[in-house]
Amino acid sequence: MAACEQTALCGRDSITETLSFPELGAESPSTPSLVQHPNEELLVCLFCSESVPLLQKDTLLRHLLLDHKLVIADIKLIANLPRYMVYWKGRFLEQPVTDFCSVIKTNSTGPVEKQEDYFLLCDILPEDRILRERLQQKRLEEVLEQQQKERDDCYFRRQCLFCSEECTGNRACLLNHMAREHSFNIGLPDNIVYCEEFLDTLQYKLDNLQCLYCEKIFRDKTTLKDHMRKKAHRRINASNHEYDRFYVINYLELGKTWEEVQSEDDRELVDAEDYDWSDWQAHPVSAVCLLCDHQSETMDQIYTHMKDSHGFDLHNLKTELNLKFYQQVKLVNFIRRQIHQSRCYGCQKKFDSRADLMDHIISEGHVMKLPEMSTWDQPQYYFPTYENDALLCTLSDSNEDEDDVTCHNEDIPVIAEDISDLRALKQNSVLNQLLKDTGSCRKEDG
Repeated sequence: MAACEQTALCGRDSITETLSFPELGAESPSTPSLVQHPNEELLVCLFCSESVPLLQKDTLLRHLLLDHKLVIADIKLIANLPRYMVYWKGRFLEQPVTDFCSVIKTNSTGPVEKQEDYFLLCDILPEDRILRERLQQKRLEEVLEQQQKERDDCYFRRQCLFCSEECTGNRACLLNHMAREHSFNIGLPDNIVYCEEFLDTLQYKLDNLQCLYCEKIFRDKTTLKDHMRKKAHRRINASNHEYDRFYVINYLELGKTWEEVQSEDDRELVDAEDYDWSDWQAHPVSAVCLLCDHQSETMDQIYTHMKDSHGFDLHNLKTELNLKFYQQVKLVNFIRRQIHQSRCYGCQKKFDSRADLMDHIISEGHVMKLPEMSTWDQPQYYFPTYENDALLCTLSDSNEDEDDVTCHNEDIPVIAEDISDLRALKQNSVLNQLLKDTGSCRKEDG
C-alpha cells in the first residue's frame, strides 16, 4: 500500500518538478512556504478518538507524546495540520506505526523493564515529505487564488479605521487613503491577502482601545488617538506574528518569516573584510523562447523572435482572451510543459521527438491554437515548468497600463503627521491660491 501511495505521489510528469533550461545553471528550487491559518478545524489523534480544536494543538501533541509515545517533527512547517493528521490516522489503521516511524529507545543501557520505545514521524520518510509538499502546494494555490479575487473585487466597501470616510471600489482605495490621510501604512495592496480579515483584526484592537504598535490598553479613544499620534505608533507591530498570515511574503519559503526572507540575500552579499566592488560583473538573465531553445538578453527580443520565427504572439493571445496575470502564468507553464513532453499544446497529440512536434505544429497551423481554457487554466500550472523562467517575470495584467496612468495622476503632497485638521489645512493652504492663479494664466494664454 505504501509503495502504491508513493508511486501515485511521485509521478514522472509531476507538474511541480521544475526543469532547467539548456545551458542555464540549475539552482535549488525554492519550496513554497505555508503559514498556518488558525481556524475552528479539529485535530484528531492518530491512534484514538481524542480530538481538539486546531488552536489547542499543543494539547493534542502532548497527548500523542504521553499516551502514545509519538512525536511529529517540525510541526510548525506543516501547511495544513488537520489534513496531515487525518492522512496519517488512515495510514496507521492500514499498517503498524513501525512501518513509518523511526523508533527511539530510551534508557537503552538500563534494565529492560525501564526501557521505552518512542516513535518519530518526520519527512525523512519519503511518503511524509511528499505529503507535506502537497499540502504546501495546496495552501499556496489557495492564497494566490484569494489574492487574485481581492485584486479583481470592485465591490469593496468599508469605513476608514481612523475617520468617517467610507471607501468603495477596491481595497486599495482604503489602504491608500489611510496611508495618505493618516500616515498609517500597512503595505502595498498587492502584498496583502485576506484583507477583510486583516482589517477586522485591526478594528477589533482599536475598538478595545489597544495601540496597534505597542499593544498597550488605554482608558478611552481620545487618549489612544493622542498616544498613537504623538508616539508615531500609527503602524503595526512587525514582531507580532499574528499578522504574518496577511502578507504573501510569508508564504514564499518554508519555515522562514518575512524578516528572514528580506534579509537573506543581503546577508549572503555582505563581506566584512572586502568592500571592493570593482570586480563585480552583472550576469543578465536570458529569456528562452517557448517553442525552441533560442535565448535573448531582452524581453523585446524574445517576443520578436517568437513572432517572426514561429508566428507566436503572446501579447495578442493575452488581449484576445483577456487573460489575467495568473492565467498568463498558467498558460506559459502549460505550453512549456507540453513542448518538453513533445506534445502539441493545441491538439494534445504526442510525438517521438521535438523536431516531429514542431513540424506538426507548423504544418497543421497550431502555433496560435489553444485547447479549451479548462485544459490549461488549472492550479497545477501555477508552478513554473523551468527554474528561473525570465518570461514569467514580464507578465502583467491586461489593464496594467491604464492603472499606471491613474496612479501617476494621484500624486499627493506629504503632510506632517502632527497636523490634526487636514481638511482645514487644505482649504486655507496658500497652494490653493497659487493653483487658481496658474489656472487663470493658462486660460488667458489659450
